[in-house]
Amino acid sequence: MTIKSSRGFAARPGDPDAWVRTADKSDQGGAAKGDQFTARLTIDVTPDLRGRIKVIAFRRGVTVADMLRDLLAREFPNDDGGKA
Repeated sequence: MTIKSSRGFAARPGDPDAWVRTADKSDQGGAAKGDQFTARLTIDVTPDLRGRIKVIAFRRGVTVADMLRDLLAREFPNDDGGKA
């Protein structure tokens, strides 16, 4: 069975900034206005690093997800360079 699509698998978007900021319609699932859109990010890490991350999060009394979101927010601040 062949499924045809107007867009190729893993095709590069024409405007990457707009692509990143646009939520997939299937992901919105009827969320109320004002709900924060979240997206899942998957990375591969070694079992040793995963263990270290979990231990540090536990010692700090936070979840791994919250700790990594804070780390990523610090590393990649929302600096739009003066754009609206």
